[in-house]
Amino acid sequence: MRWWVADLFHNNPTMLFAWAFWVIFSITLHELGHGWAAIRRGDRTPIELGRMTWNPLVHMGGFSLLVFALVGIAWGVMPVNPSRLRGRRAEAYVAAAGPFMNLILAAACIVLAALWSAYAGDGDASEVIMTFLFTGAMLNVVLMLFNLLPVPPLDGARILADFVPAYGRLFNAQNGQMIALALFVLIFLTAWRFIFPFASAVVNGAIDVLLVILPGAA
Repeated sequence: MRWWVADLFHNNPTMLFAWAFWVIFSITLHELGHGWAAIRRGDRTPIELGRMTWNPLVHMGGFSLLVFALVGIAWGVMPVNPSRLRGRRAEAYVAAAGPFMNLILAAACIVLAALWSAYAGDGDASEVIMTFLFTGAMLNVVLMLFNLLPVPPLDGARILADFVPAYGRLFNAQNGQMIALALFVLIFLTAWRFIFPFASAVVNGAIDVLLVILPGAA
């Protein structure tokens, strides 16, 4: 079996660059979103631990970047102390901030892709830019949807647990962590085959709608 980086570099180097850039940048912004939200709600843990930085090594860590280099997937962490959060639904607010950052990135890429498709000329450079923007849009839709699944340790589980405390207690009970791990592995292995096609359809559909709306679009 060939290394995925070598395969992608051989078949589509533009996609390799776009995938690497957007995975690292999107995860970094996702984690910073959690940090900004936590600080806004009174928890200065991200500042105290030096995590409010654009350095992806701080958020993803060497092991995550190594796994990304090997198999193309990665993750990040933003330390937050729930006991220091203030305000109603603070935990849900902080948890939702990460996927919200992905939504903003996806929307920005979709708008830019539509504008470029509508008003830029054809050619190799145009194709490279469209590939870059489409990859950014699709990846961020995928990250948003996946992180909103209500399975620990994903953000969706924290959001649901803040509204339904019994849901959070379920996974903190005896054998709860094992159940959560089993569910996460199951979701991780199966959800991608549905999320990626759905995300691609959403991005394509959104771009098509914008192309209809934009004046003078071809």
